[in-house]
Amino acid sequence: MADVYMAGDLRNNTTFELDGNVFKVVEFQHVKPGKGAAFVRVKMKNVITGAVIERTFNPSEKLQGAEIEKRDMQYLYQDDGLYYFMDNETYEQIPLNEEQLGDALKYIKENMNVTVLSFKGKVFNVEPPMFVELEVTYTEPGFSGNTTTTSGKPATLENGLEISVPLFVNIGDVIRIDTRTGEYMERI
Repeated sequence: MADVYMAGDLRNNTTFELDGNVFKVVEFQHVKPGKGAAFVRVKMKNVITGAVIERTFNPSEKLQGAEIEKRDMQYLYQDDGLYYFMDNETYEQIPLNEEQLGDALKYIKENMNVTVLSFKGKVFNVEPPMFVELEVTYTEPGFSGNTTTTSGKPATLENGLEISVPLFVNIGDVIRIDTRTGEYMERI
């Protein structure tokens, strides 16, 4: 069973249920005005929809903690609009759709391990590794001697993702991408 929090005890990354939704604290501030009662101003993110809202609470207000389940799973294959993942511990397979995958779909490839997040058995997000290595399948030829990173060119990767890469990157190169920003990091 999840903890019960007093609003005054909230900290960053705390997850709790409110009005049938699950929120994660992004930022909080304890406010003690000169007149009147103290309160807690919380910027919180709905973990399912991604919406960020601000709300104030009485410090003694009780909030039901939410248990977010994180499972390490391996992406197996895609079939008919569904993406199949296997639990690394139980070997159970689950199908997820594009909406459940969100932005992670841009970075995953077969046999890659990801973290699947769920609340009460309902998957709401898939987190790819922080860095992924993907092969460049198409890009315009580079120019010899041009190693500057200030300008770039478009490149298509093995999973269909298009990003900007430095001019010296060629077809067949494997590059590392930061999945938090979607940017090229280095050539492997």
